Amino acid sequence: MSALWDIFLYNPEKPLIFTRMFFWGFYFVVLLIYSLIYKQRAARNVFLFAASLFFYWKTSGLFFLILVFSTVSDFYLGNLIHHSQKKGWKKFGVIMSVVVNLFLLSYFKYAYLFVDTVNSLFQLDLEVINHLALWSNRATGTHFEVSAILLPVGISFYTFQTISYTVDIYRGKVNPVKHILDFGFYVSFFPQLVAGPIVRASEFIPQLYKRYSLSMQEFGFALFLILKGLFKKMFIGDYIALNFVDRVFANPVGYSGFENLSALFGYSLQVYVDFSGYTDIAIGVALLLGFRLPKNFNSPYKATSVGNFWKRWHISLSTWLKDYLYIPLGGNRKGRIMTDVNLMITMLLGGLWHGASWQFVIWGGLNGLGLVVYKLWRKVSPYEKSKHPWVRFWKIFNTFLFITFTRIWFRSESMEKANQLIHQVLNDFNIRIIPEVLWNYRLVFAVMTLGYFTHWVSETWKSRLLNAFIDSPLWAKILISVVTVFVIYQAWSSDLQPFIYFQF
Repeated sequence: MSALWDIFLYNPEKPLIFTRMFFWGFYFVVLLIYSLIYKQRAARNVFLFAASLFFYWKTSGLFFLILVFSTVSDFYLGNLIHHSQKKGWKKFGVIMSVVVNLFLLSYFKYAYLFVDTVNSLFQLDLEVINHLALWSNRATGTHFEVSAILLPVGISFYTFQTISYTVDIYRGKVNPVKHILDFGFYVSFFPQLVAGPIVRASEFIPQLYKRYSLSMQEFGFALFLILKGLFKKMFIGDYIALNFVDRVFANPVGYSGFENLSALFGYSLQVYVDFSGYTDIAIGVALLLGFRLPKNFNSPYKATSVGNFWKRWHISLSTWLKDYLYIPLGGNRKGRIMTDVNLMITMLLGGLWHGASWQFVIWGGLNGLGLVVYKLWRKVSPYEKSKHPWVRFWKIFNTFLFITFTRIWFRSESMEKANQLIHQVLNDFNIRIIPEVLWNYRLVFAVMTLGYFTHWVSETWKSRLLNAFIDSPLWAKILISVVTVFVIYQAWSSDLQPFIYFQF
């Protein structure tokens, strides 16, 4: 009986994530019930809303109340914006939505950064207090820790999603949903709830009122994405992280410059296969339920410039920042200098969105600087319009090197660790031990080679593989799925790695 009860309890040591077998049991039950009610639109939406709340409860515990609060507040603020006759009330509604959402995000995500910065600047000794826990303890007699603020999983994603909803209503791009349960479903839809992609209301809400449809081609595509995502995350990303990358970044001075540099390139691969793997699974899982999520990655390490990279990497965030921050700041409408300023502000805040530390601000600033420099370079470069293969290779190579260089601050746990890595690469490269390192970590480098090869292989080859899977008979799809899952879980470490973007 206790084992059955444990299914419904939140266990912070075992959150409900795509790589746990419990999730696939949960998803099987969801599909089973869904198959009985999918033709009834209202029942379908209510059921998926309830399933999504359960998913978030199992992932984040009582933080699901924050999600419910955001859902309720933005639903009614959206209605206020839409139905108000006076423009002043419309502005009040959208401002309240932005302020409330950003306050929640800032409180949970940036309290420590703010307090540490103030203490450093003014030589104070302020401490972070979890006022919500303090209020709960006083009001209800609970015993929550008041000296620590934990970050709710996915808050950066669903707050941006609800902000886009109210802003788009204000701009007249979308009408409010008809029922709060439908809006709750949109906000909390479990495949993309905790790590994206960030779904616009205009993209998703119309699907709430459409009949379920899924062709055999889409079924094959969804299954392929799920298998590809699991392979990328667990077979490639987790393996190189556990066996090499995490060890080096934890203690850069304990490894040679060559090992530090190799770990940096390994991390560039890891963060891509980890995040894009999650997105692949999310899109596939959602598609089997009849909902289409937007593409979030498009071979980003094939980018020929920093600007091109940000059109291929985390596309839903890049376009969100463009539409809701860069363009409202003025975009490129106020001259070259202000365009560059707007780009830098956007990328600095985009860096801060990823994490509450100055390393992320540096990372965002470097990417902003890369965008500004590229805008100047393309005006004078004699090779900008060249289609020669070697020119294209050179552009891709340089862009990849720059993006990987910026990962130093994205991955390092502190400025001290970042400086140690740079010092080791510049001052203790130790060429003599390269053969020994390559041999000792031969499986790691083999997996890294496999990962980069599958990324850089031609799109034609990828399309042929995808189409071959989609066109294969059902028995072949089942056989391939069983073999793939078997191989993945044979390589699975007992130390299960959470998805990197859960921390954001």
